[in-house]
Amino acid sequence: MTETEGSGKPARVVVADDQTVVREGIVMLLGLLPGLEVVGAAGDGEEAVRLVGELAPDVVLMDLRMPRCDGVEATRRIRAQYPGTQVVVLTTYADDDSLFPALRAGAKGYLTKDAGGDEIVRAVQSVLSGDAGLSPSVQRRLLERLSQPEPPPAPAEAPDGLTARETEVLVLIAEGLNNQEIARRLNVSTATVKTHINNLFAKTGLKDRAQAVRYAYTKGLARPPAG
Repeated sequence: MTETEGSGKPARVVVADDQTVVREGIVMLLGLLPGLEVVGAAGDGEEAVRLVGELAPDVVLMDLRMPRCDGVEATRRIRAQYPGTQVVVLTTYADDDSLFPALRAGAKGYLTKDAGGDEIVRAVQSVLSGDAGLSPSVQRRLLERLSQPEPPPAPAEAPDGLTARETEVLVLIAEGLNNQEIARRLNVSTATVKTHINNLFAKTGLKDRAQAVRYAYTKGLARPPAG
């Protein structure tokens, strides 16, 4: 049974999800699980932060993609302002662009929405005892990431306001990778790669991949092949 450490009381949980049907379904499911007590439900990150301040729950089950304030920013604010409350992400997405920002923001657990009740209970129990509450698929993803070679490091100050991820994509373009290959290397979707390319083209004024390659060489982000 999941209980707040040493108290014998149920773990007090706030649910944050912008979709009403999903949020109500999660609340209903949690009400059937032993050792959990839902004390509040939020429709976005702003409301989640407010409820944590008012209710001081033990754990927030946090969706990531929400209006006004997304789950990553809400997690960051909760962990900074209310360190006694842990955050377990409960989301549809397990790609790198969702997973790693959430963990860096302070989430101690990460589940996808196909998780069963037992898995949610285990994750809540784990974070309350000081451990990580990660689904098996997320654990595998982390191990895969650790076993892969890192993409070339971005310079300390990327040119033209490029983000670190946009710079990574630019370097991989200069290496000759297509969008599908870049997506596999970075473990993101091809749609995400296209978004990064559109953004970096807009910031740099580049019009095609050939210009992007020359730009990467000129800025010292990549080296032309030998010979």
